[in-house]
Amino acid sequence: MDDRVEIARTYYRTLDDHDYETLRSLLSPEFVQHRPDMTLESRERFVTFMREERPQTDTSHPIDTVYENSAGLAVEGRLLADDGTQIAAFVDVLTFEGDLIGQIRTYTA
Repeated sequence: MDDRVEIARTYYRTLDDHDYETLRSLLSPEFVQHRPDMTLESRERFVTFMREERPQTDTSHPIDTVYENSAGLAVEGRLLADDGTQIAAFVDVLTFEGDLIGQIRTYTA
């Protein structure tokens, strides 16, 4: 398995497990997430949002498919509530800076 795929899988596990130190270690300092509802700029801003501000923290992110090419990864998955109810389907496009995630562009349905 490609290292970038494992990094992506670890990223979603850190969100589900509330492991914010490991999450921080996966992201470049200049990390940016573009979401339909907002843009979070910088690793610290993103980690703070995930730790303290996201509207629902009792969620999981099962991954259905990972698509990989030389430019990065696209991860297709679902955001589930604690009871298993689907909140949203998503595709995240991840780009890397070396072994760190530099940017995630999130598309939701």
